[in-house]
Amino acid sequence: MQPHYLLHNNDFFLATDKLLTAQNRGFRYGDGLFESMKMFGGKLQFAEKHADRLAAGMNALKMEGADLMDEYFLKQKASELAKKNKLKEAARLRLSVYRADGGLYTPASNETGYVMEATALESQNYALNKKGLIVDVFDEITKPVDKLSNFKTSNSLVYVMAGLYRKQHSLDDAFILNTDGFLCESISSNVFVVYDKQIYTPALTEGCVAGTMRSVIMDLAKLNGMPLIEAQINPEVLKEAEEVFVTNAITGVQWVMGYGKKRYFNEVSKFLSNKLNLHLVQ
Repeated sequence: MQPHYLLHNNDFFLATDKLLTAQNRGFRYGDGLFESMKMFGGKLQFAEKHADRLAAGMNALKMEGADLMDEYFLKQKASELAKKNKLKEAARLRLSVYRADGGLYTPASNETGYVMEATALESQNYALNKKGLIVDVFDEITKPVDKLSNFKTSNSLVYVMAGLYRKQHSLDDAFILNTDGFLCESISSNVFVVYDKQIYTPALTEGCVAGTMRSVIMDLAKLNGMPLIEAQINPEVLKEAEEVFVTNAITGVQWVMGYGKKRYFNEVSKFLSNKLNLHLVQ
């Protein structure tokens, strides 16, 4: 069996090696953040957008080293790790960045470490799902809106609890609300709603993650003359919408078929998915 490797602070280790101690601040306090990225044919997709969000998140957390983890770093390390694991086709990359050990709630320093993982994927593009997703709204816990809400931090309990709700109710995804009761995002994706022939997505001020694919899809919509508005969205609009779809860096565009008794079309999501695949980094 081919051994599987990961990168820890620029060195290769077997994925089964024990790397982090109980003193790790990511483990102790969720003191870190991460990026989920996708690679096709050795090319990291939308690396610049990932690097920009990573740098912004590290700066918001007052972590050192954001200038080192730039677009070149992401491309280079992703390429090295994919090659080491003999991943020649599609791959999923996860970069986890954590603050160095030391201190209690107050860190001893702001130095950082990282772990990069890579796993094989089958699809060579962003395939639109053939069967639409069945979703519901998770409202047991809401997501706060603050200066860290737009980043993928290691504090992910709201998504974990939403995931348990999804599993308990046999759903494909669950929508998360912010503390004001407005639509925020889903478990691992940004949300888009087509209502009265207009595309809406929760504004960043609503607390959603500033998704890289969210940004790509917004750009594609505007390039193709499709009106798109960042807004505050009442979840009640889901009962009246013509179409709903979700986006993330791994799956691209995924259309929602049903919410309760409501059923949706997929014309806009199909169009944007096709445009997305024409914009892949070759």
